[in-house]
Order: sequence, then structure tokens, then C-alpha cells
Amino acid sequence: MPDHLDIIFAALADPTRRTILSMLLEDDMAVSDVAEPFEMSLAAISKHLGILTRAGLIAQEKRGRVKWCKLEPDALKAGSVWMQGFGQFEPVNLDAFERFLEGELRTD
Repeated sequence: MPDHLDIIFAALADPTRRTILSMLLEDDMAVSDVAEPFEMSLAAISKHLGILTRAGLIAQEKRGRVKWCKLEPDALKAGSVWMQGFGQFEPVNLDAFERFLEGELRTD
């Protein structure tokens, strides 16, 4: 479990990846649509998506010729459970987390 938590928290540490998660809150997106708002190459976005996929935060699937990304919010539960173990944090409200991510997307 600790190794998996390292992967999740490392994935969440990058602002580009947090923005991508915010974008996927609305709906599944094609990789090209995910890449559109960023000033970086498609290869760089693909690396970010790979990190998110390995962390279990998103899933990718091919539909026809297009690769799609889908948010996997249950992956955040492991981090939430770990933080709650310290007793300093209230249970993570996924609705509140969604609002936080939306706010992060608007401020960028």
C-alpha cells in the first residue's frame, strides 16, 4: 500500500496533472482534447497521462482510432484513508474535492 500511495501522491504533485484531472471531472476526453489547452507537445501530455494511468487516477482506452481518458475517482480513496489515519483530517468529501479541482482549473 505505501508504494501505491507514493505513486498517487507523486502524480497529484504536478499542477499539469491536477489540471488534467479537473478537466476529466466533466466527461471522458480524447487525448488530443486533453492536450489542447496546454503549451506542450502531445508526447509530453502522453507522459503525464501515463503517470496518471499508472497511479490508477485515470483509465485510457482506444475507441476506434482515438485514445480516450476517463477519471477513476475511487483511486483517491486510498490517499483519503491514509490521511484519515492521522486523525487531523476530516474524511475527504469527493464533492468538495471536485469543487477544489474546478477552482484550480479556473485560476490557471
